[in-house]
Amino acid sequence: MVSAARWETAVEAAPWIAAIASQGPLFGTDGIRGRVGEHLTAPLAQQVGFWTGQVLRQAVGDQGPVVVGQDSRNSSNMLAMALSSGLAAAGVEVLHLGLCPTPGVAYLTHHSEAIGGVMISASHNPPGDNGIKVFGADGSKLDRQLQAAIEAGLRGQQPSLPATTWGQHYYQPQLADHYQAAIAQSLGHRTNLQGLKIVLDLAWGAAALLAPRLFRELGAEVIALHDLPDGNRINVNCGSTHLARLQATVLEQGADMGFAFDGDADRVLAVDHRGRSVDGDHILFLWGRELQRQQQLPGQAIVTTVMANLGFERAWQAVGGEFVRTAVGDQYVQAEMQARGAMLGGEQSGHILCRHYALTGDGTLTAAHIAALVQASGVSLADLVDQSFRPYPQLLRNVRVEDRDRRCNWQDCVALTQAIAAAEADMGDRGRVLVRASGTEPLLRIMVEAEEAQQVEHWTTHLVQVAESQLL
Repeated sequence: MVSAARWETAVEAAPWIAAIASQGPLFGTDGIRGRVGEHLTAPLAQQVGFWTGQVLRQAVGDQGPVVVGQDSRNSSNMLAMALSSGLAAAGVEVLHLGLCPTPGVAYLTHHSEAIGGVMISASHNPPGDNGIKVFGADGSKLDRQLQAAIEAGLRGQQPSLPATTWGQHYYQPQLADHYQAAIAQSLGHRTNLQGLKIVLDLAWGAAALLAPRLFRELGAEVIALHDLPDGNRINVNCGSTHLARLQATVLEQGADMGFAFDGDADRVLAVDHRGRSVDGDHILFLWGRELQRQQQLPGQAIVTTVMANLGFERAWQAVGGEFVRTAVGDQYVQAEMQARGAMLGGEQSGHILCRHYALTGDGTLTAAHIAALVQASGVSLADLVDQSFRPYPQLLRNVRVEDRDRRCNWQDCVALTQAIAAAEADMGDRGRVLVRASGTEPLLRIMVEAEEAQQVEHWTTHLVQVAESQLL
C-alpha cells in the first residue's frame, strides 16, 4: 500500500487531472453524473473516494465509517469498488450496502456513527450513465463548501491528511433492513394496508426488492412490475419517467392505485384507480392537508420549486397555506426547508421531502404514507385528487443543446428572450413561462403554463422553434 504522500503525488501526476482541468465544476445539482467510460471512470471514482474520505475526516474530526450504496446499473459495482478503494486509502472504513435506494443510504448514514455516505446512481438517467452522490454525517446532501473541497483535492489544489492506517471494506447488505423497518415505523398506527391492491413499478432499479417486500409486510396485495435489479433496463420505458405500463396495469388489474419509482427510488409518482397520473404537486397537497389537520405543519408552509403548477399554488393559498418556491433541485428545496423550519417540500417530478421522517427525498416512504392516507380516508385516491385542485395546463419540452456555454447562458440569446417576453405579455397573470438549463443532462427545458391549453401549446411550440433555430 502506498503512503498518503505517495498517493497524493500519484494524484497530481494522473492523466485524468488534465482531462478535468478544463471542465466546469464536477458536482452538479445532484452530485457527479455522466456517461460511464467518458465523463465518469473507475480512476476518477477512486480519486473521488480518496478525497471524499479526506474531506469528511477533516470535517467531522474523528474516525467513523462511510456508508456506500448503489443502484442496479452494470457500472455500479465497478464504481462502488473503485470508490471504496479510494476511501480505504484515505483511512476510512467502508460499509457497503450493495443494492439500496438513495434515501436508505441517507437514513443509515444519519442513524449511525458514519462520517458520511455515498450513493452510486444516476437516478432517472438511462443505463449508460451513472453518478456519485455524497452525503454528510447528518444524512443530508453534502454542502457546497465540502463539495468544493473534494474538487480542490481532485484538481491537486489541496494537501491530504497523513494516513497511518488503512480502511477496510465490509459488505453489509443486511443494514438496509433497518431502513425498511424505519419506513414501517414512521406510519405509526397506520401500518395496516390490508384490502388495498397496489401496483408498484420498480424501474429495474434500487427499490426492486425492498419496496414490494415492505408493502406486502404492511398487508397490501402487491403487483410488482420491473421488479428485478437489471442494469441493462433500468429506467428504460418504465418507472417514474414512463407511466404508461403502470397505468395500463392498474386498469387491467382493478388496482386501487399504483406507484412508480425512478432508478434510485428517491422519487415517486402515483396513478389512481382510473389510470390518471398523480404528480408531486398533488402528492404534496394531499400530504400537506393531512399534516395541517394534525397541526404538524409549521407556518402552514410547503416548499416547492418554480416548476410547481399555478393551480397548486392558488389552491394551497386558498386553504391558508404558505407557498414557497425555489430553484429546481431537491437540494434547494431541502436548504429552504431547513432555513425556515418547514417540514414538507418537494418537486412536481416526485421528489418529496417530509422532515418529520427523513432528511432527503424518499419515494418508498412517500408511497407508503400516501397509501396509508388513502386507507384512512375511506375514499379513493382519485376522489382525494378531485377534491384537491385543478391544475393549469402545463407543457414541458426539452431542447438538446450540447454546447454547455450556449445552454447555460441561454439568456444571452436576444431572439429567445424577446419571444419569452411576448409570451408573458400575451398571457398576463393567467400564465407563465419558465426556461432553464438542466443540471444533469445537456437539455434546455422550456415550460409554459396557462389557464387556456391553446395558449400553452402555441407558445411552447414557438419558443422551442426559436431555441432550436438560435442555440443548436
